[in-house]
Amino acid sequence: MNPAVEPIAVVGPEEMATPLQDQGVTCIEVDWRPPRALDALKAFRMTPGLEAHRVAANQQAIDRVVRSRCRVIDVRSAGDVVPGLERGTLLHAGPPIDWMSASGPLQGALIGAVMLEGWALDRDGAARMLARGEIELAPCHERDAVGPMAGIISPSMPVMVVENVTFGNRSYSTLNEGLGKVLRYGANDDSVLAHLRWLCEAAAPLLGEALRHAEGIDLTAIIAQALHMGDELHNRNKAATSLFTRQIAGDVCQATETLGRDADEAAALFQYLAATDVFFLNLAMAACKACMDAAAGIPGSSLVTAMARNGTEFGIWLSGLSRSWFTAPAPAVEGLFFPGYGPEDANPDLGDSAITETAGLGAFALAAAPAIVEFVGGSVDLGRRTTEEMAELTLARHPTYQIPALGFVGVPVGIDAALVCRTGIAPVLDTGIAHKKAGIGQIGAGIVRVPIEPFEQAFEALAEMASAGTTG
Repeated sequence: MNPAVEPIAVVGPEEMATPLQDQGVTCIEVDWRPPRALDALKAFRMTPGLEAHRVAANQQAIDRVVRSRCRVIDVRSAGDVVPGLERGTLLHAGPPIDWMSASGPLQGALIGAVMLEGWALDRDGAARMLARGEIELAPCHERDAVGPMAGIISPSMPVMVVENVTFGNRSYSTLNEGLGKVLRYGANDDSVLAHLRWLCEAAAPLLGEALRHAEGIDLTAIIAQALHMGDELHNRNKAATSLFTRQIAGDVCQATETLGRDADEAAALFQYLAATDVFFLNLAMAACKACMDAAAGIPGSSLVTAMARNGTEFGIWLSGLSRSWFTAPAPAVEGLFFPGYGPEDANPDLGDSAITETAGLGAFALAAAPAIVEFVGGSVDLGRRTTEEMAELTLARHPTYQIPALGFVGVPVGIDAALVCRTGIAPVLDTGIAHKKAGIGQIGAGIVRVPIEPFEQAFEALAEMASAGTTG
């Protein structure tokens, strides 16, 4: 054996390298596999007109995404505006789930919401109601809404009303509670409920009146500017929250006078906004939801219109398959943990906030946010490489959402399930890490690569539907 022979790269199952290694050949394993959805890819390529129709459908879908402009126009009680949200119904993040399958943070948040609504006298009673199925559970996404982490929306909670002014559809998201002990991480003690009631009774009326007085605020413009100021609009929203607060300040003062509130109430609202750097996250999520919903329901399109996690499962929607869920187990997050915590404490990934990546923000815009990459356990170079890698999975560069550090190129937007299957590259999210026990809260932050199986399943289903339509 010639000791100077170069190492051989081996692609495929580990067993393929064994005969070479037995001969003394140094092998380098290459992390690659043929796409599971190979037959689906062939079906589009080999059937006359099918691939052309998919490409045209994707162009229509991505055009609707990048032409969407969103405004937040009001704050209302969720039961008054969210479709189908009636007494006895709670919305949650991610794909459908039942009480027994729910993670600790999700169960804790559901119990807190039942208590907030007054449907049970105590937490044990709330848990019994949920276990008996007396409360309907439904995904936020299926009711035109989104929620971070546990993502709970109950009828009395205030939601921000976001309108896609280009296409007329609306989306909804709660007011962000801030950091610390909060419902979205499963906390549900009296202090958590008191803060939620303050949001309902004090903050929401002032913000709603202010937004009506302002005739809405342009979220698309704020997001575009915040990307130039170091936000990626998932883990970092400092600039966007500041821009929103500056725009709404005068209208809050006017609303205080209109509603007959005193100056202390306006001051409390501004203190809340100043202390809640992540306030704009919920607005960014709702804006992204409104953009992606505008691209839903286009026959033949393989554009991903939603990605979401409930702490147990990860799921996606495709434009051409309307609101059909394709799921896999929720992944663990790799990142940095706060002192005293480690991977053994972490819940699997959780929340609807992956809608930001679905619309080209978050990890897809990580190159725009050098200040956040160390917080999620990365580097500035990792941010650039992540944004560039995600461009391999997307249909376009956003003409409005641009990254200064990359020469003002647009963020990669429009995940194509076909490209995910063809490349074998799964989308990446930057995300917070929740403790697996209810109420402890955030214990770190990091990067997570979502399961590829739902994209393969969805693309196979799209191919079956398209082939049936062609032959029938």
